[in-house]
Amino acid sequence: MAENKKDIRALTKDQLRAFFQSQGDKAFRGNQVYEWLWQKAAHSFDDMTNLSKETRQMLEDHFVINHIKVDAMQRSSDGTVKNAVKLHDGLIVESVLIPTATRSTACVSSQVGCSLDCRFCATARLKRMRNLNPDEIYDQVVAIDNESRLYFNRPLSNIVFMGMGEPLMNYKNVIKAIDKITSDEGLGMSPKRITVSTSGVPKMIKKMADDEVKFNLAVSLHSAIDEVRTQIMPFNETFPLADLREALEYWYAKTKRKISYEYVVWKGINDQQKDIDAFVKFCKYVPCKVNIIEYNPIDDGEFQQASNEALENYITNLEQNRIVVNVRRSRGKDIDAACGQLANKS
Repeated sequence: MAENKKDIRALTKDQLRAFFQSQGDKAFRGNQVYEWLWQKAAHSFDDMTNLSKETRQMLEDHFVINHIKVDAMQRSSDGTVKNAVKLHDGLIVESVLIPTATRSTACVSSQVGCSLDCRFCATARLKRMRNLNPDEIYDQVVAIDNESRLYFNRPLSNIVFMGMGEPLMNYKNVIKAIDKITSDEGLGMSPKRITVSTSGVPKMIKKMADDEVKFNLAVSLHSAIDEVRTQIMPFNETFPLADLREALEYWYAKTKRKISYEYVVWKGINDQQKDIDAFVKFCKYVPCKVNIIEYNPIDDGEFQQASNEALENYITNLEQNRIVVNVRRSRGKDIDAACGQLANKS
């Protein structure tokens, strides 16, 4: 029965080699299978054409490949592609391909639902059902890489962990997936092209620094005033800004790498001068850059995009303080693929 079989991608290369030896075969078969599973992203044992039929059948008898399936794909008028990705147990997550003139970025999910409770985000309204396995994260990247080659004639250039879920609440599996993505035996992508975005889990930010990770760190901040941040991101009560600041200072001391702050400005929530002053002050603790993100409503009207005047005021104040700031216009809004909109409406 399939449910008693182990997913072969949970095995290391050494374990695969040992398995073949235990079957009276040569260890190097394990290398061949490992290459099919990761570099060539084989969906089935039948794809492994340099193995004999008997060997493929033997693998079939012992293992499964719990591969994702792109259940539904939507293309936006701006070129953005959203995938509803079906997992082996029937659960669905979403991932997005965001193309620009020169780049293709994959926005991938790390959990089914989310562990946190940000009130402006559609994903947070789904209960967290489980963490994604490393191979399920890897598969999303492979699927988007294939779509980028198909539609834009170029490979994937960047990956952001900004899809469904809080990556640092699934730290072990996210790290394993990134190890595979950056390995020469996987996709061989540079870690400098990968950004992990967190709502701010101080203990895990310090752990990343201790683990000497080579990818980039982004923090969804949205306010540098505790009362305001707790109102929009209730978990801030558990992880207040003072703790977050200390963790970010630790990260920079260890890695010497700038942090990106993701920041949405909402009408009547964080659009006053006091909000700007607090944010500018917070930005000075650690070298950083700021991405001001256009807000994408999630139907109930409680959160509304701030006026252009408020946005300009933020930009002016940040630039006057020599803080690099970009405004990110939303992509894929017409297919609910923009920041904060991933909610499995499918």
